[in-house]
Amino acid sequence: MTEIARIIDQLQRAYDGNPWYGPSLTSVLQDVTPEKAAAQPGAGVHSIWELVAHVAAWQEIAVRRLSGEIVKDVPESVNFPPVKQKDAAGWQKTLAGLASAHTRLVDLIRKLDESKFDQMVWEFDNLPGEKYSVYFLVHGVIQHNTYHTGQIALLKKL
Repeated sequence: MTEIARIIDQLQRAYDGNPWYGPSLTSVLQDVTPEKAAAQPGAGVHSIWELVAHVAAWQEIAVRRLSGEIVKDVPESVNFPPVKQKDAAGWQKTLAGLASAHTRLVDLIRKLDESKFDQMVWEFDNLPGEKYSVYFLVHGVIQHNTYHTGQIALLKKL
């Protein structure tokens, strides 16, 4: 198995497969209603809906960065896109956006050349000289999605 195949396997498992740690993102979201998704659990705490939009947004940012675009300052409206349509149609649109972002990322990773894994794609403004590689980015997306899946699972229990 190639490293790209392993990365895609891990990304798929975390999204809608059978990951080692527990339920995948789509299985956690399976029975979330629009009302539950929109519920604000407390001051300064993101809703399930906001977290799903955030995960999708960062998969899109990863696609942009892997495609060579310099994405530096991510405004809060992109980092946590506002939920404008809090109904069933809006929730389905958000879930469809998540699925689309996931598919775009997997498709792009599938086309990566493993010899480019060490190529630097980002230099942090606040840490001059601190860079991260293509390899670090794709694994970071998996970690990011897993982290927020856990948050969503906890919010469902509230």
